[in-house]
Amino acid sequence: MPVKDLGFRRAAPALAVFAAVRLFGLAVLAVWGAAAGSSAHTLLSARWDSLWYARIATEGYGYEIALPNGDVHSNLAFFPLLPWLERLVSAVTGLGHGSAGLVVSALAGLAAAWGIFAVGDLLHGRRAGVLAVALWAALPVAVVQSMAYSESLFTALAVWSLYGVLRGHWLGAGLLAAGAGLTRPVGAAVVAAVWVGAALAARRGERSWRAAAGALLAPLGAAGYVLWVGARTGGGPIGYLDVQAGWGNGFDGGLAFARFIGARLASPAFPAGIGLIAGVALVVWLYVLCVRRRQPVPLLVYCGIVVALALCASGYFGSKPRLLLPAFPLLFPPAAMLARWRPGRAAAALGALAAVSAAYGAFWLNGSGPP
Repeated sequence: MPVKDLGFRRAAPALAVFAAVRLFGLAVLAVWGAAAGSSAHTLLSARWDSLWYARIATEGYGYEIALPNGDVHSNLAFFPLLPWLERLVSAVTGLGHGSAGLVVSALAGLAAAWGIFAVGDLLHGRRAGVLAVALWAALPVAVVQSMAYSESLFTALAVWSLYGVLRGHWLGAGLLAAGAGLTRPVGAAVVAAVWVGAALAARRGERSWRAAAGALLAPLGAAGYVLWVGARTGGGPIGYLDVQAGWGNGFDGGLAFARFIGARLASPAFPAGIGLIAGVALVVWLYVLCVRRRQPVPLLVYCGIVVALALCASGYFGSKPRLLLPAFPLLFPPAAMLARWRPGRAAAALGALAAVSAAYGAFWLNGSGPP
């Protein structure tokens, strides 16, 4: 596929659909907030993790909260690229850091949508690429894409890095993977995808210094930050894991999540437990479809790690749906299916999903919300 296919004109329908779905969701949030007496701007930019990112942008690292049970919540748990960008946008525009985070997320969301379209177009054609973007914008927790959170930024860096791997643009893939590694801990999934892609290219006889350089660049972001945290805390290479443990986060193979579901099943919240099981089954089924449809191995590696870290880590279980937002390869099988439907039928289905997403997003942010 020629490089010109990345042009704005080809991607414009996907970007327009993404913008329309997200603006609809924000409009519903604004109306809901007006009725509930809440501020949509505050919900999006100044609650939960948004406050931690804004504080890092304002004061830097070093802030922590000691809880009565002995746990320590340190802002070292949050990777630095989003706060850096918030500080930059704030300096240029005069906006507060939380509002600057909304600008970063809006631009990053468009970049992520463009990248999802580019990969979907490459694999399944233009229509499937547009539909994959529409599905991503209409996920139940897609409102997080419009928050001062790092999901949109991470997804944009990850998808374009993976596109670079698929096209053999190794230096760009490595640099973007390094950026993803400065954004979220799951940046390791992008690094692994670059490494696997480079190894497969070498196995095909496509040896080049660019592939080696891309593979070397890919882990620099994540490794650099983790080692810096270890030096700052005195914990060495595992210092960052100690910081995460203070938040109750760790990898237990899904045992804590299974217990959480089991507790729902054994309580009056039984329907919620069934819903969680159905959600996990859907994610696993979609990944199996990705394997059966023979998605490129780097995509499967990336998506598999994102899903495994989301479902098999301990921590706050309400955050798991948003942790799956970067797992965009899961959307390509349903997008390819929708591409075979009549346009009116596909549009009706996506419209219904967008309406559900908008309503759920407004309900979610006015309730427990994403931590």
